Amino acid sequence: MKSIDQLADSQDGAITRAQVLALNGSPDWISRQVGTRRWQRVFPGVYVVYTGRLSWRSRARAALLYAGPDAALSHASSAFHRGLVDRPGTVIHISLPHGRKVRPQPGLRVRRRKRMPISGGRLRAVNTIDTVLDVADSVEADEDLVVSIVCSALQHNTDIEQLRRAVRTRARLRRRRLMLELLEVIAEGVESALEYRYHRIERLHGLPVSRLQVRQVLDGLWLRADCIYPGLLVRVELDGQLAHPFGRTDNDVWRDNAVSISTSELTLRYRWRHVVVTPCLVARQVAIALRSRGWQDTPRPCGPGCAVGGLLAGTSWRATSHY
Repeated sequence: MKSIDQLADSQDGAITRAQVLALNGSPDWISRQVGTRRWQRVFPGVYVVYTGRLSWRSRARAALLYAGPDAALSHASSAFHRGLVDRPGTVIHISLPHGRKVRPQPGLRVRRRKRMPISGGRLRAVNTIDTVLDVADSVEADEDLVVSIVCSALQHNTDIEQLRRAVRTRARLRRRRLMLELLEVIAEGVESALEYRYHRIERLHGLPVSRLQVRQVLDGLWLRADCIYPGLLVRVELDGQLAHPFGRTDNDVWRDNAVSISTSELTLRYRWRHVVVTPCLVARQVAIALRSRGWQDTPRPCGPGCAVGGLLAGTSWRATSHY
């Protein structure tokens, strides 16, 4: 039955019972395909016409076919489909118009909405801006995920002013304050959750505000610094745990050498663990580096027990190890 195979191919390997019957397939023939494991039943009345592990696209398409023509991928599934996150998760998230109902199924999360903000594509999905707001509004999303998805959306050419208006106008939006603050610092150069956390370390501890994502030509190469403190010959490089899982790369070392030779700048390099787990120690070390290069102001502790407080209590400004 070539026409059935062609239709399934055009639908990422998924097909419905109704579609098969419309193409002259019989209920017994469908049962044989499933019984011999040529096909896999994904949801009631929806099959995938191949063996082995299901691809994410097949599962997503099967979910849309099960839910009906007015369904759309949303939340984490739309975010993955649009390239805003790296992992799809184990559950397919879809949205339906308010008033529509489908039976709950394992591996499927259904939400209903009064407005269906859909944009084009082979898979129906909520548009990028509403996807960002959906993820930010979900209970499951932590702060780092919200920061990452907003940064990713803007790197995918989402208009920052349209996103800002959407954040301000959507009713009952969780983390509205975080997102508005984030949009401000993104305009200053923040591009990741790690950079946002470092920016917050500066603010909470009274450190100078660094310039972010500075491009320079050093030793004949175009290099980009995560953070530079102008006039103080100090820069900070932030290495995310996913980008550099086994430590500094050859390019990192070459960049640091070029900076030292060409500018005599001091490079401080921090990983995710430093910024997330020991932010006060990071602030302390940065303050010591800045003071060694002529910074005249004084940092402030962010609270009781902050490591910066030792500097105010007469502890030497000399760098010391805490590891």
